[in-house]
Amino acid sequence: MLDVLIIGGGPAGLAAALYAGRAQLKGLLLEKLSPGGQVLVTDFVENYPGFPDGVTGFELVDKMAQQAKKFGVEIKNGEVSEIKKEGHGFVVILSNGERIETKTVIVATGATHRNLGVKGERELTGKGVSYCATCDGPFFRDQEVAVVGGGDSAIQEAIFLTKFAKKIYVIHRRDELRAVKILQERAFSNPKIEFIWDSVVEEILGENQVEGVRIRHVKTGALSDLSVQGVFIFIGIEPNTSLVKGLIKLDDRNFIKTDEWMRTSLKGIYAAGDCRSKPLLQIVTAVAEGATAAFAVQHDLE
Repeated sequence: MLDVLIIGGGPAGLAAALYAGRAQLKGLLLEKLSPGGQVLVTDFVENYPGFPDGVTGFELVDKMAQQAKKFGVEIKNGEVSEIKKEGHGFVVILSNGERIETKTVIVATGATHRNLGVKGERELTGKGVSYCATCDGPFFRDQEVAVVGGGDSAIQEAIFLTKFAKKIYVIHRRDELRAVKILQERAFSNPKIEFIWDSVVEEILGENQVEGVRIRHVKTGALSDLSVQGVFIFIGIEPNTSLVKGLIKLDDRNFIKTDEWMRTSLKGIYAAGDCRSKPLLQIVTAVAEGATAAFAVQHDLE
């Protein structure tokens, strides 16, 4: 039986693995894709302490994974389909039917980008509709694109897209941005970025490829069409918590509720990172929570 099973290989999960390994806990980290989580598709990280000149997302999480492995926690691919409380521990069942017994579980499953839910979005995803400027920006060289959203992610990605696109329209439902001031200043001063305020996307237009967006002005109700070849959507995130729904307490947005030790409502299950209910979703907070969760596991087992 494991001391701890960590579900999710983003910064929270990797930090938990590092601290669990250093505490000499018998641990395993499961990640259904590649370790790194959302950071893997982040072009450049400039607000993580210790990197005054910034660091690529891939480089940062690659170093985290190497460090976690160094202290003995195994990292392997696997997708969890169910967590069952059994005796004094848990049985975790993988999608391939494998069963893993563990005394404790750290849920670090992160979150995914929220969809607009409008006509044309699903049909044209991968055909001009994207949720990752870092992944798909180079495909839109010298083209015109729309970015939907007004938070940090939307504005950061809009700025990144100026490396490739000739024009970026930022469509935001309010008349001011929610992004931090330094990002706002960069965006406002960039001649390639134009803002369309008080507006929402009603439909993404195109047959086999994005050809434009239909926009509704929220105050007047007026509809207009904007010709673009790409649509990048950054309107928030949804926590990946369906696995634990009904097992532990979630908040009204389905993020996991914990105490300051990262303990959930069920003894033996902990949560860390973007799947957890908190005010700030950042790499630095995810890492801190992963470390705290592993420390809590060590403390509680002892």
